[in-house]
Amino acid sequence: MLTWEEDVEIHALHKRGWTISAIARHTGRNRRTIRNYLNGTTTPGVRKPTGEDPFEPFIDYVAARLTEDPHLWARTLCDELEDLGYTASYQTLTRQIRQRKLRPVCQACACATDRPNAVIEHPPGEETQWDWVELPNPPESWGWGKTAYLLVGSLAHSGRWRGVLAPAMTQPHLIDGLDRICRELGGLTRTWRFDRMATVCHPDSGKVTASFAGVAKYYGVVPAICPPRAGNRKGVVEKANHTAAQRWWRSVADELTVEQAQASVDKFCTLRADARMRATADGKASVLTVAAREPLTPMPADPYPVVISEPRTVSRQALVAYRGNRYSVPPELAAAQVQVTRRLGDEVIDIVTASQITVARHRLAPDGAGVIVRDHGHVHALEQAAMAGAAAGGRPHRRKERIPPGADARAAAEALRTNTTDHHSPSTTPRSTVVDLAAYERAARGRNTLA
Repeated sequence: MLTWEEDVEIHALHKRGWTISAIARHTGRNRRTIRNYLNGTTTPGVRKPTGEDPFEPFIDYVAARLTEDPHLWARTLCDELEDLGYTASYQTLTRQIRQRKLRPVCQACACATDRPNAVIEHPPGEETQWDWVELPNPPESWGWGKTAYLLVGSLAHSGRWRGVLAPAMTQPHLIDGLDRICRELGGLTRTWRFDRMATVCHPDSGKVTASFAGVAKYYGVVPAICPPRAGNRKGVVEKANHTAAQRWWRSVADELTVEQAQASVDKFCTLRADARMRATADGKASVLTVAAREPLTPMPADPYPVVISEPRTVSRQALVAYRGNRYSVPPELAAAQVQVTRRLGDEVIDIVTASQITVARHRLAPDGAGVIVRDHGHVHALEQAAMAGAAAGGRPHRRKERIPPGADARAAAEALRTNTTDHHSPSTTPRSTVVDLAAYERAARGRNTLA
């Protein structure tokens, strides 16, 4: 088989008047090969099969099945072909499908970049788009398990966005995030757009739930639910999600607390996201400049009064960690599981046991302040419990300390010796365990005599 370079050379020599024999001698090929390439019978880079193509009888069936089901597994198709007499391997089937391009592109599943998209206008102050981002592998010190969540809200017109970390995607955490992000963005738009999340609407019908309808009426916004399978409808927040995951979350250090991570994402939005340049009618301007021109509605004085509850484990010092601070509980709850409940807008938190008994109420400290809020009664009870435990426990033992048997042990040993002696009859003499060799010799001599 000739290469394209050799094919070009023999065609050039033939045009100069060289004979086929001369070209064959020059290239070291036989005359039939040269003639086939000059006549176009053979093409460079294409090797004709020496025998019959074994896959040829199955082409029509494979093409028909993949047209009916473009997502059909090649392994399943191979099983069907084996019942029809196919004897080649699975790897041969996949190679034939690739080379012959038998698998069509599924138009129904084509991504947004493969189909035409309409241009959606976003007037200033019209829409805020919301979405959750799953953040895998959070630091173990957070105690959030394998996944953390970031609620992202983005102004559709300017693209300005903010995010709030949460341990779960519950409705109370959603409402808390909505309020905090809107205050960071500077106000409310006329519409809030969501995908079909169950905390906002019924996923099947897209109808707003009764519990979230109260939230929308409180803030004076209209919830807008995306149509099914139309993720590009809220492409502004989707792009913000991608940025948050790839530019911020990937570099979050393990030693950061939740509060420090929240401050980190806020700083990223201020320094990086708000500084992006956008094309406007008056020329280019930063996202922050464009967002400042949006007519946003002022926020209510207080957040929507929803109760947020989060599980916590009490430390051995009878303290409960919550948002960068620690709050005291009675010492009886050390190492127990409790719930920290807080009503948005209130300045106090309640600590509730598993049996729904409120055991402590504290004034809420600023997030991430690192302070310890302790009740005087809890402090006194903890000190009393610690002193009582220390007095009852005594001095701890050393590993190599000598501790001989005490009076109780010696008395019990004497009782055992007495009981052992009483079990034997007075006429019975304990047998000696020492072997008398002389007796053994006499017994041996006697056996020899009898023999």
